[in-house]
Amino acid sequence: MRVLIVEDEPFLAEAIRDGLRLEAIAADLALDGDAALELLAINTYDAVVLDRDIPGPSGDEIARHIIASGVGTRILMATAADRLDDKESGFELGADDYLTKPFVLRELVLRLRALARRPRATLPPVHEAAGLKLDTFRREVYRDGRYIPLTRKQFAVLEVLMSAEGGVVSAEDLLARAWDENADPFTNAVRITISALRKRLGEPGLIHTVAGVGYRFGENA
Repeated sequence: MRVLIVEDEPFLAEAIRDGLRLEAIAADLALDGDAALELLAINTYDAVVLDRDIPGPSGDEIARHIIASGVGTRILMATAADRLDDKESGFELGADDYLTKPFVLRELVLRLRALARRPRATLPPVHEAAGLKLDTFRREVYRDGRYIPLTRKQFAVLEVLMSAEGGVVSAEDLLARAWDENADPFTNAVRITISALRKRLGEPGLIHTVAGVGYRFGENA
């Protein structure tokens, strides 16, 4: 197992590195964000022990870079930020585990070995079509580079439509896939959500009604 330690406190970083090496875990060291990015570009790591508050590109930026690369490197955030909100934001960034400082080296070793046993998950897809980009991992939508805020339901409907890759999706299918099992089959929620989604996405329109059939995503009707 090969690990990158991203930590700006030299004594702590070296102690972690030396401790991991004693446990037969190969460990490299980066004392700032720039050094971390350089090492990530050169080497393949099974995991990164990542402090969020570091000089240069922040730990959060490093995490985003790792996720965007799609290489499957595990991220274990090791930081003094111990509030639940901090942990939540860390996991939302893509962290696989979160360890608050101070910690015992043995616990870090156990967590790293547990991460190594997990099968590498495939990243959720990014859908791109007609100038629109829908990132299912970050739950973000952009049109021609412009961020478009959507409600959860609008995002879910758009994801279903874009996943169809130009195919027509019926209102019934949208209701089944974007709402829960308790949704009223006679509701007009789909029509209302589609209308609001069209307004959010702007012109020219990208969601087209196929009379008597359903809805289709694309540039042309």
